[in-house]
Amino acid sequence: MKMKCVVIVDPELPIGLVANTASILGCSLGKAHPEINGEDTFDKNDQFYPGIVNIPIPILKAASNKINEIHRQANQYEGIEVISFVDVAQRVNNYEEYKAKLKQSTDADLNFLGICLYGSEKKVNHFSGSLPMLR
Repeated sequence: MKMKCVVIVDPELPIGLVANTASILGCSLGKAHPEINGEDTFDKNDQFYPGIVNIPIPILKAASNKINEIHRQANQYEGIEVISFVDVAQRVNNYEEYKAKLKQSTDADLNFLGICLYGSEKKVNHFSGSLPMLR
């Protein structure tokens, strides 16, 4: 089965928050699926380069309400993983506070700044195929 990954971000966010959202989702994906990272390598001068992902990860855009809808629907599908980044993370000072706030929230209480979908190409395309690239 061919696997696919996309990141979907709200383009109305400030550019710094767009970049932060995409990078955090990428880090979370790498933690959950280290197999997508290539091997470490070196250049001609023997400078070290850690492995980067060996699959494309397009950054797509969707309005916040569409991201929330995709999150809700995709979480009900078998065989697709949804990694989320929510506004709670922007309103707290440390990870313990973040965890505590999440424990007090349901997904209906949260605003999703971005999500990462990882799974079979067919399933990921079902949710993201009509979304434009973030430019």
